[in-house]
Amino acid sequence: MMGMSIPYELQGRKRQKARTRGALVEAARKLLADGVTPTVEQAAEQADIARTTAYRYFPNQRVLLLATYPDLDAPSLLGDDPPSDVAARLEMVTEALTRQIVDHEPELRASLRVSLEAGGVKGDPLPLRQGRGIRWIEDALAPLRGHMSQPELRRLVLAIRASIGIEALVWLTDIGKLSRAESVESMRWSARALLRTALEDLDA
Repeated sequence: MMGMSIPYELQGRKRQKARTRGALVEAARKLLADGVTPTVEQAAEQADIARTTAYRYFPNQRVLLLATYPDLDAPSLLGDDPPSDVAARLEMVTEALTRQIVDHEPELRASLRVSLEAGGVKGDPLPLRQGRGIRWIEDALAPLRGHMSQPELRRLVLAIRASIGIEALVWLTDIGKLSRAESVESMRWSARALLRTALEDLDA
């Protein structure tokens, strides 16, 4: 449409610009892993890219930090031949999900900080609110459909998701003072306990 601005990255030399953007994101991720919450200038310096160029891709720190969010959008964590047993399915999902959380902890912590900031820019994407974990847990609990009411199943899914995530890891490590291995086991134990209680209620 006439009058609409075209994002800088979509204006010619797209491959080169994609490489530049990728270099800035990887630089930011490395800084996060080193315990630094990077500014656009710091990411540019780390990537050996001019500051003015970096700002064409990321106008502020918030947008840069959101870009570091890992690509965790697989439709399922159950593989090509998932088990039919709901407990086994949940074990597979919680093992994969907690591994992702620990592997990408610096980026996820940065996105959590951004998502909690007051006065964020309207329309900014907030990855932590897009429900990936919820979809994966729903997939794990699919055998319970028809055995539980939809509200009951939804409550179980949300309870498990509340016990597993970067939010839970932050609390368990920073407040609870658990190691990461202990935190992972605690999250997975909580998921098993919630499912076991729900199944006992069904039997009752």
